[in-house]
Amino acid sequence: MTSMTTRLRDRRLDDAPTRAQAIAFGASGFPTQLMAQTFSAFVVYFYVTHLGVEPTWVAAAMIAHGILNAVLNPVVGALSDRIRTPWGRRIPWIGLGIVPLVVAFALVWMPPELPTAGLIAWFLIVVAVYDIAFVVVVLNISALFPEIFRTTDERARGNVPRQIFAILGIVLGTAGAPALYGSIGWPGMAIVLSAVCLVLLVWSFFGGMIERRVPEAASEAMRWGDQLKYTFANRAFVPYVLGSLFIQTSIAVVLAALPFYVRYSLGAAEGEGSLLLGAIFVTAIPSIVLWSAIVRRTSPRAALLWSVAVFGIAMLGYLLPSTVLAAALVGVAVGVGVGGLLQLLEVVLAQIIDEDAARTGHRREGAYFGVNGFVVRGSVVLQAVVAAAVLTASGFDASLGDAQPEAVDGGIRVMVAVVPLGFAALAWLCFWLYPIRTRDL
Repeated sequence: MTSMTTRLRDRRLDDAPTRAQAIAFGASGFPTQLMAQTFSAFVVYFYVTHLGVEPTWVAAAMIAHGILNAVLNPVVGALSDRIRTPWGRRIPWIGLGIVPLVVAFALVWMPPELPTAGLIAWFLIVVAVYDIAFVVVVLNISALFPEIFRTTDERARGNVPRQIFAILGIVLGTAGAPALYGSIGWPGMAIVLSAVCLVLLVWSFFGGMIERRVPEAASEAMRWGDQLKYTFANRAFVPYVLGSLFIQTSIAVVLAALPFYVRYSLGAAEGEGSLLLGAIFVTAIPSIVLWSAIVRRTSPRAALLWSVAVFGIAMLGYLLPSTVLAAALVGVAVGVGVGGLLQLLEVVLAQIIDEDAARTGHRREGAYFGVNGFVVRGSVVLQAVVAAAVLTASGFDASLGDAQPEAVDGGIRVMVAVVPLGFAALAWLCFWLYPIRTRDL
């Protein structure tokens, strides 16, 4: 144990990371997205249909989960920037959080035999542990990205494996989880997915998570009041975080609307929605490489503006299809834009952190990723408001089954195409106001 902690303490990155280190660091995207997508897609279904908990209780627990997750982001981010250890600022958080994260994720799907009140208490306690561990691990991994990769070129190349791993995690979380719980049950699914996540997180931790030697002044802790003042007074961060909120809302609205679109606009079976999601994410993987090349030849701002434009305009294509195949072809165009957003948002935020460090003398990756995580959680609220407003205005009535009023088709097409374009346009305007127009400072 002593030799391991000594090796971790003495590891420091002085030059650009190697390809092996970049791939190992990127591997963290798979387990974090796998857990996040599996949880968000199936936890309500599991507790309501399989365990028989009242939907209102599950909804209340999910609201508590969302509030806790949002509040934890800025708190953990600020603490991560302030705490100093011989092993670095981020590494101890990640190392101590991996096992609790994976265990808590498994326990979500493995409750003991309990009455309803006990199941609700189990859910609240276990999910609280999962939330804390998830934010601690994922935020600190994100905070390492601008530190490990220091130039636009390094970040464009280094973010490719991470985002590809992340998309694969999303696909397995949404498509693989049902196959697993259908064949080996929910506890079996929990054990398999948790084991996969543990192996990949350990590989990523030891193979790719390395902190740099930074000047003593740059690593000093900033006071709490100065943290908030400098963060929200940053002329680059404010338009960025608002644009990030709008683009995340646009994506959330699309994902929420697609099941309605497949059933009530295209008249297809619910399961065929996987074809539309598959078209988006399969196309996003090679497009990440394309956007990596574009940002290396232009600038983070220019590339992000182009990717938002491609995404927003492509969304309009969902107005026209009458078949799943035609809608999947639209999804190919949407996936090109999604790949750019996945690749570029963190590259731009890393540039903001560099500018802040040059101006204040402090590297505050944790603070910026934490506040960003807090703000973009608002996309969940905005998405829910949009879905409720559109469905209500169009006369949607779940009790009617497939015999919905004619206006429902039009309303759903507006929700899946026009509304996301509107949010994308707001995001484009915010990013157009983003003041850093160079590749590197």
